[in-house]
Amino acid sequence: MSELALFGGEKAVKTQNPDMIKWPIYTSEEEEAVLDVLRKASMSGLDVTRQFEREFAEWMGMEYALAFNNGTASLLGAMYGVGVRKGDEIICPSITYWASCTQAMSLGATVVFANIDKKTLCIDPDDIERKITKKTKAIMVVHYLSHPADMDRIMEIAAKYNVKVIEDVSHAQGGMYKGKKLGTFGDVAAMSLMTGKSFAIGEGGMLVTNNREIYEHAIATGTYERFNDSEITCEDLRPFTGLPLIGNKHRMHQMSSAVGRVQLKYYDERCAEIRKAMNYFWDLLDGVPGLRAHRVDETTGSTMAGFYAAHGIYVAEELGGLSITRFCEAVRAEGVDCCYPGCNAALHTHALFQIADVYGDGKPIRIANSDEDIRKYDDNLASAEEIGAMIYWIPWLKKFIPSEIEEYAIPVYYMNAVKKAYETGEKVEIEYLK
Repeated sequence: MSELALFGGEKAVKTQNPDMIKWPIYTSEEEEAVLDVLRKASMSGLDVTRQFEREFAEWMGMEYALAFNNGTASLLGAMYGVGVRKGDEIICPSITYWASCTQAMSLGATVVFANIDKKTLCIDPDDIERKITKKTKAIMVVHYLSHPADMDRIMEIAAKYNVKVIEDVSHAQGGMYKGKKLGTFGDVAAMSLMTGKSFAIGEGGMLVTNNREIYEHAIATGTYERFNDSEITCEDLRPFTGLPLIGNKHRMHQMSSAVGRVQLKYYDERCAEIRKAMNYFWDLLDGVPGLRAHRVDETTGSTMAGFYAAHGIYVAEELGGLSITRFCEAVRAEGVDCCYPGCNAALHTHALFQIADVYGDGKPIRIANSDEDIRKYDDNLASAEEIGAMIYWIPWLKKFIPSEIEEYAIPVYYMNAVKKAYETGEKVEIEYLK
């Protein structure tokens, strides 16, 4: 076995090709689209945004698409659209970005956290059912780190208890679950389109639904110039047209819309190459002790979209108890700079969801409008609390160049060799690593 780079050996990754990891991909076509908006001084207009919405809805196979200035606002629109109001409960996985749920509290609702499945890293359907009460209005389903959630089970539960389903597709735009596009299962879907995502337009969000009532109520939350008598048909909204119902302005900037229209033209093709590269990476590591691929079986018709925020699952017991922190340090030394342990911290452990009295209610905002202290149910979220020590970042590869992908895989091969040496006693570098 070659000497580990951590102990002075040569790095495994020798090729430094920026195109392998560069993202997003912008060309002169995006530049011209943005310049056209600037030249026309229509940055705050609606014409380009409406075109983007129509094209996005068609791509999704949905009736309506509504653009927002960011993904957080689109999720707020989705919550308000399905009727989340004061005193309601919304069930959300504890492992996700905060924007999946915090807006519910500004609507006076209570966030109830659910556990995650340790294989998919998405919300655990069994825990959803345990957390449903007569006050549950909606389930927030996050297709976390590009992995589709178990939509068959989730939709069965939603139908059984007559609750709404919101899909947060911020990590998985364009992904599939058993041949059907993510974001088309629930009552409404919303997603971020910011620069770091796999669908990257600079900054923005999008909501999609087949329900006109949800669509119009989402308009009412922050698109005041469209909240008018010509577009609004819902009788409960018509008396209030002209001003945003909750005092927010969430219009998408048209330079982002222009970038989005161009990105949409090439998005599926680029994601297909990313998946080819990432699946090749994991195929190379199939069977390596201590490592599990976080991906789906594509023969089922499911996909990992653009593999946004690619991660692997770590099993320390199969590497002699080597900590994930030390493992990642050794892999980074080999030239895989992105390899760090962890993901989003479990939200229920943050002070905002435990003690923060944001609006001066005299009790924490999370339970300000709840009849019971639902924080007591946070005690059964062990998987959410443990997962940060069980997963790690891997290279998010954008190009299918086998020779270069193999270089990125070599460092974990090294760790496999360390494991074998540990078992045979031929070399005990794993003990040094510890």
